[in-house]
Amino acid sequence: METVVRSLAEALDYRETRIFCDEGADDHQAPDVETLPVGPERRRVLIEKLRRFRPDVIEHHQQPKQAAAVATALPEAAHLFYLHSTLKPPGNCFDAWRYNSRYSRADGLVFVSAAARALFARAYPLLAGKAWAVPNPINAEPWFAQADAREPVIAFAGRAMPEKGVDVICATLPAILDRHPGWRAVLMLNDWAEHRHWAAPHVAPLARYGDRVTILRSASLAEVRRQMKSAAIALTPSLWAEPFGLAAVEAHAAGAALISSGRGGLREASGPHALYLDAITEETLTTAIEHLIADPSKRLEMARSGQRYVMSTHTPAKRAAELLRIREFVVSQRQVDALPSPFRSEHPT
Repeated sequence: METVVRSLAEALDYRETRIFCDEGADDHQAPDVETLPVGPERRRVLIEKLRRFRPDVIEHHQQPKQAAAVATALPEAAHLFYLHSTLKPPGNCFDAWRYNSRYSRADGLVFVSAAARALFARAYPLLAGKAWAVPNPINAEPWFAQADAREPVIAFAGRAMPEKGVDVICATLPAILDRHPGWRAVLMLNDWAEHRHWAAPHVAPLARYGDRVTILRSASLAEVRRQMKSAAIALTPSLWAEPFGLAAVEAHAAGAALISSGRGGLREASGPHALYLDAITEETLTTAIEHLIADPSKRLEMARSGQRYVMSTHTPAKRAAELLRIREFVVSQRQVDALPSPFRSEHPT
């Protein structure tokens, strides 16, 4: 999420933008960053700082409860709720009332894929008219590596949780590695401390392969990037509807051929440039990996086309321009809301 925010801000040259984040975060030398105390004073300090800054539009990334409170405290500004995860549908009438009330305080809601926006629109149809999709951007240059300079490595980068298909990957790899002794695997398992009790039993049987299987627990972004730049095949076999699939975009940018479940926003991330699984099982994943190992020319074609697609489609400049139009719309909409309906603006395109 931080990477997305910074990519968008940099593409807009931080034009009259101020970023508020928790203290202790590395600001990466970004301009106009203000820190907030972690604890009960956080929200009060945030509101005080925003009042001094007097922004035209406040963009709240994640944090919907805080966003609703700040929107109530600063009604003179336009408020965008920027959601990086999918929102669960209400479980009962009380939930529907509570969440509709919360999200209605936003002048607009931004989702990271059309798929995530569609889920929201189905769950909250009264608010669908002010929901937009801006797919995640990627600064592809730091990820770029030549697609034809690959090592025989199968790579996965994601959280060490059931929804990411980690158990299916671990069950699939032994047969692949036994049949193809020249191939290796690297699993970059994020949030390991949180999910290790579930993940460790699935990972443990791979220890018999020694240095042919590398397990990186909560690897840094720099290490993920380094590993992906040399991997021939990358995996995103998510079982759940991914909000977008930034890991897929990163794999494409790094020059790996991608096998994907295509769920949620993953098809928007990859377009037609991934090998999609009809079902996420050991059998289907084995078949897909075998197909790419057996056909190096196909693997290279997929890697190159996916890299070109990402570098032309998911650029920070393009996504920032889309976001800027939404920001400008919600600000201008406030200026015309009091006018008779024939003069009111339509939803931006």
